[in-house]
Amino acid sequence: MSEPAPAPRLQSLINQLQPGAARRVKVTGFDGSDVLVQLVDAGGEESETGRIPGHEASMRRVGHASELFEVGQEINAEEIGRWREGELLFSARACEIPALRSFLLSLERGQVVTGTVAEVHNFGVFVHVDGEPDGLCTGFIRMPDLKWGWINHPSEAVEADQRITAEVITTQTRSGQVTLSLKALREDPLIRFADQVGHVLTGPIIRIVPSGVFVQLARDVVGFLHLSELTDKSVETPEQLVDAGELITVKVAEVDLQRHRVRLGAAGEADGIQSCDRERSPGAGCSPLGLWPRRSGLGRGYFSGLLSSRTDTLRA
Repeated sequence: MSEPAPAPRLQSLINQLQPGAARRVKVTGFDGSDVLVQLVDAGGEESETGRIPGHEASMRRVGHASELFEVGQEINAEEIGRWREGELLFSARACEIPALRSFLLSLERGQVVTGTVAEVHNFGVFVHVDGEPDGLCTGFIRMPDLKWGWINHPSEAVEADQRITAEVITTQTRSGQVTLSLKALREDPLIRFADQVGHVLTGPIIRIVPSGVFVQLARDVVGFLHLSELTDKSVETPEQLVDAGELITVKVAEVDLQRHRVRLGAAGEADGIQSCDRERSPGAGCSPLGLWPRRSGLGRGYFSGLLSSRTDTLRA
């Protein structure tokens, strides 16, 4: 099951990453770290000039492009666009390993592939995709593309040597990589959750950031409550008002399927929630929305039990 179509700006970026046409060019010189080239047409005649930026010369690390090419040499390079003055730009690295380029070009967005997890890092997962050239590792899964639910590290979703099935997001001949998604093959939980707009729900705060808090609303569904919804008073950080793990009752204001976001709002008296008056109950303490006692004599053990019970209920 594929994800919703990307936003226009993201789609534009994806289009820019799509492989360009491979052209035959002749090296005519060097300009700093760049390689100056001239197109060679099918008849062998020279035509329009262009350049290969230094970072597009090779996937290998070299001191200077002259270590790779010599004047008069003909090579294949991928056309990647034009500079501001209209000069053609090419990538030699995109055509450096013919078998790799052929493999990447054989993959299409939305195609389902299989592979084996090679390495797990805090920023994502590298995958040996079935059919890739020997000695190479072509697949990569960003942390947000591992699963719909909230995770703190990719190791919570996969492990090294694990066999996986994933969907192709995009292929990049210039980096020699195919970007994959595991969660694209699973139903977006927000599709079933979308009818909860306007409902009042209670869940634990799973993360606090300077601008607000993230609240677990259901299995694999997390919503964001902005700091301005927590209080009308001026505070520097939500941590002055709430704690991670604390239960809070909120109203679902919006479910954005396109950006996969849930925006939350404060649940007030109109929603059947009794507000807390700090001035009339000094020292009692309460969370900003008057929902759950905070720093009271009940202690953390009491709330841990509530949290465990509530989380089990949500997941059921």
